[in-house]
This record gives sequence, C-alpha cells and structure tokens, in this order.
Amino acid sequence: MQPQCEPIWEPTADDVASARITDFAEFVSRRTGVAYPDYRSLWQWSVDDIAGFWQALWDYFELGETAGQVLDAPTMPGANWFPGTKLNYVDQVVRMAQFDRPAILALHEDAEPTEVSWTDLIVAVKAFAQTLKDNGVEAGDRVVGYLPNVPEAIVAFLATASIGAIWSACGQDYSAKAALDRLGQLDPTVLVTADGYRFGGKDHDKRQDIADLRAGLPDLRATVVINQLGLDVPDAIAWADAAADAGEASIIETTPVDFDHPLWIVFSSGTTGLPKGIVHGHGGVILEHLKAVALQSDIGPDDTFFWYTSPSWMMWNFQVAGLLTGATIVTYDGSPTAQGPDTLWRLAADTEATVLGTSPGYVLGCIKAGSAPRTDHDLSKLRTVGITGSALPESSARWLADNAGEHVQVSSISGGTDVVSAFIGGAPTVPVWPGELSAPYLGVALDAFDEQGESVKGEVGELVVTAPMPSMPVRFWRDEDGSRYHDAYFATYPGVWRHGDWITITERGSVVVHGRSDSTLNRNGIRMGSADIYQAVEALPEIAEALVIGVELPDGGYWMPLFVVLAPGFELTDDLKNRINTTIRTAVSPRHVPDEIQVAPGIPHTRTGKKLEIPIKKLFQGADPARVVERSAVDDPNLLDWYALIRPGRVA
Repeated sequence: MQPQCEPIWEPTADDVASARITDFAEFVSRRTGVAYPDYRSLWQWSVDDIAGFWQALWDYFELGETAGQVLDAPTMPGANWFPGTKLNYVDQVVRMAQFDRPAILALHEDAEPTEVSWTDLIVAVKAFAQTLKDNGVEAGDRVVGYLPNVPEAIVAFLATASIGAIWSACGQDYSAKAALDRLGQLDPTVLVTADGYRFGGKDHDKRQDIADLRAGLPDLRATVVINQLGLDVPDAIAWADAAADAGEASIIETTPVDFDHPLWIVFSSGTTGLPKGIVHGHGGVILEHLKAVALQSDIGPDDTFFWYTSPSWMMWNFQVAGLLTGATIVTYDGSPTAQGPDTLWRLAADTEATVLGTSPGYVLGCIKAGSAPRTDHDLSKLRTVGITGSALPESSARWLADNAGEHVQVSSISGGTDVVSAFIGGAPTVPVWPGELSAPYLGVALDAFDEQGESVKGEVGELVVTAPMPSMPVRFWRDEDGSRYHDAYFATYPGVWRHGDWITITERGSVVVHGRSDSTLNRNGIRMGSADIYQAVEALPEIAEALVIGVELPDGGYWMPLFVVLAPGFELTDDLKNRINTTIRTAVSPRHVPDEIQVAPGIPHTRTGKKLEIPIKKLFQGADPARVVERSAVDDPNLLDWYALIRPGRVA
C-alpha cells in the first residue's frame, strides 16, 4: 500500500448526482439544516448522532410508524433499538415488488436459466407459509434448511419470516455431522432440503445425509424436499406440493413482530467447539441491509445483483437483501469454474448483472489463468465488482480495474457474520484506492485501537466499533446470561466492540485490512498481518496458495514457517525459495521473511473459505488436535493430520 497512490476509480459528476446516497444526504440536510457536501461529512454526522441517523434511515425508506423512541440504553452490549415498534421483514420485500421484471434469476451448471417472477415468488411464499402453519409452526419456532443456492431456499426463508418463525440454514457441502453441529442446537420443527446438488459436473446424492440429519433432529414435524436430481426421499413432503398456489397472490398475511424479534440464526465458523448461533432481529437487518445495499452499493429496482455464495455464508443473506430494494437477484448452485476459470464473468454477462460479487481467491485464479473478462464477455451492464472473504491485494484491484470493464467500481468490503453486513467498503461517491477499502459504512463508528485502548491513525490497530449498530446480534443462541456474547466482543475494551481484525485507517479515511488480529505475525515486536504476506506470495505464478504462521515458542523464540501449495507443473526449487523471500522482503517487510518454506498438500479452510491460521498455530504449539478445531468445520479435515505432525525444527 502506497499512501500517495492514485485512485483506480473515481466517481464522475453524474455518478454523484444520480447516487441514492446523494439523495439521502439531501434528505438529511433538509431535516437537520446542515449541508453534507461529501461522504466524509455525512459519515461523521451518522456516528455523532447515532439515533438521528437510524431514525432518518427509517423515515427515508418509509418503513412505517414507530413507537417513538429510537434507542433505549445506548450501551454495548445491551442497546435496545426501536422499543415497542412492530414490523416484519417480508412486508418490505412485498412492497418493493417489481412486476415488470424477475425477482430471481436461477442459474445451474447443466440447465437453462429460469426466471422467478415477483408474482410467482409471492405465491410460493404465501403457499409455503401455509404449509408451515399446517404443520404447527408458530412464531419463535425454528425452520432450518440444508440446501444448495436455489430460489426455493429464498422462498422458504421468506415464508418462515412471514409468520414470525426463525430461519437458519447451511449448504449441502456440509456433512450431516457438520450440519447437525449447527442446526441441531436449534431444535427445529421443519427441515427444508434437496435430494442433492450438482457441482463441478458431478451429482451429489444427499439422501443418506438427510436421513442422518433427520435422525438427529427429534423435534421435526415435517421434512420438505426439493427435487434437484430426481431421487426419492421417503416420508417427506414434495416441494411442489408445499409451495403450490394458495390463492390470491397479492396478499401475504404477515405476523407483526418486535423490532428485535429473531429473523434468522447464522453460525460462526465453528473451528473451536460448536459453532456459535448468532441471532439477528427483523428490524436491525432491514435497516442495516437497506443502508448497505441501497445506499452503499447503490442497488435498486433497475439492478441485477449476483453474488457467488451459498446458504452457509452470510453473503447469501446479504444478497437476498437485494429484494428489499426491488432488485433482481441471481442464484447459482454450481462451481465458479464449471466452464473454465471465467465462469462467473460469463454468467454475469448472460444475466446482464450490474453488480457482481466474488472473492480475492477467484480473482487471483482468473489472473493466473490469463482471463480477459471485458474482452471475452459483454459486461456492458456491469457497474460494480464486490469483493469480500479476505483482503483484496493491490495487484488484484489494479487487474480488476483494467479487466472488469469501462468505469467499473471495485468495491472491497469487510465485515462479518456477526453483523451480517460490512463495517467498511465502497460508496458510489468515494474513490477507490488499490489495496484499500474506501470508507467506513454510514452509522459505523469505526476506529483502530492500540493495546491501551487509544485511537491510532496511520498505524496498525485493532478494528473496533465504539457505538452500537441495530444489526449487532440480539444474542447468541443458548447463551442465557449473555456471557458468551460479552466475551466474544467486549472483554478486551469494555463497552467497545472488538472485531478481531488488524486495520490501518489512512489520512484520507480509507482503511487497509491486514488480517485477523489473533493471527498477527509479531517478530521482534514488529507486527504484520498475514494478509500482507499472502498478497505478495500468491501473486507469484508458481504459488497457488500460501499459509504463514507465527508461533511463540516455550523458550521465548519465535518460529515463522511459510507453507505453499504449488501451481501445477512447478517445484519448490532453491531459486523459487529465493524469489519468495525476495518478494516478501521487498513488497512486505525484511523482518517477516519466513524461517522456512515448505510445500504443503493443501491449505485447510473453514467452509466459508477462511484459512485456519489459529488452529494450525495451536497445533504447532503442541495442543491436542481433537481440541483445537472441530473437523466437521473444515473443508478438508484430512489436511489437519499433516499439519499436526509438524513441529518447530521438523520442517524439511
């Protein structure tokens, strides 16, 4: 990151004038009598007057009557938003219906795209809600999904929410045990699933996993099965019957619920012990997602919103929020490289996507494959490429700026399942600097703290949020006294949310994300985020992926190995080792050249794609492998056995 580098994207005067966030700023200006000439001034007001900002957001989107008060007890934890106010997430979806365009475009590896009209969506939601009621589901009950990324998952979620029941889901790439580790905590009454899915050209029959899952959920009253592969699942309700036309399409009788009534439960990665069930409320999600999708991402009724995701990941929830703005959203239940490394670009062109979301890893794969998206595909409708999952390297940001299309904004965002949104990201009125996230989101009182809890700028610090947000968790599931919730975020800096990321806030207000603070490399007192190492090393054509670990040793020493997965056809020669070290020395820091470089059979990740740095570090420090990580939470558990054998000084 070069502090004085030039932007790779800047908004034009027309961009600024037409942006929804500009209209919102003018709305706020009329209300407060103060002008907000730029994003920075609007953000400052939004965090100085937290209650005023969220009330303005409520009124701007015309969400209806409130009970009066915005925020009772504005402390963390314990903030109570819009007490006494009733609403339902589904009401906002239905009132934004656009009957002249699709609600959902469904994509598959081996079938033609299908359109789900807004009428069809509303009919199916109403019908499935009735099926839930017929099976005794009431407000507060849990309905769970074990599903691929298909429109039926969205219908099931909306139907569940419409009656005040609570939704939770995971993808079918999870084993039955991994799904039970999550969904089994919830004592659900209905399971919605599919007979299987297709990925990478292969059919995955999930009937045995479904049977095992049902056996582990003793309170189930019904199982509803979507026919994806044409396989028979006994003693189940067919989706076609459960979502059949229930009458008048334009009316869905929703159940009004409290602002903080649980909407869904999303789960932490579960790399240590059982995954934590994170509960979010109807009102907090509506406000946060309208802000993040409509204002920060400028998505509205004329947009087609395509983010490559799965029901296991909070970005599935985030993409569904496109419906809150009347946008068409895209589901895809296949591999991002099914027809080659540029598959997502081809799908974006086919659907005329205006916003495409993916990951740094996918972008790097395209770079190494020599993809040329703007040359090979008609991306003339594309306006924004969203990036999340890990830090986007400067080199990848520049590649996107050159290859995604004319005047396409690269919007890298960073947040988490914890708030089911982003803390930092892009805005249609703020430039994009390579290797940086443009700005804190509105309403996010973002700061960086040192170890003493003092604010720091221009240097690495802990990402903290100093004022509450409505989409912070209502609670953790099965955390009756709130102790787990408190310890997760507020134990380090009392009354301040500590997220667990290292960041640097620049002089222009942009943010550099360095990686997880609990996996920070700290050699001779000089701290460095692991993301900085990955950005440098993984740019080398010989390296498919890398993992760096910093291990404090019992004798006071420090061991920092680098593990690399080689691209096909390459070997780890002395010359390649030297080039890796030189790259780190020149592009990152001479203090963080690794002690050793080792070829690894693979890099283990959580099932949402995050590298398992902390569990591997604990293994290297001699911890019991059975205790440091829950194997069902790992994408390739067998890799753990290889790393468990590694100890300081034993790497060849």
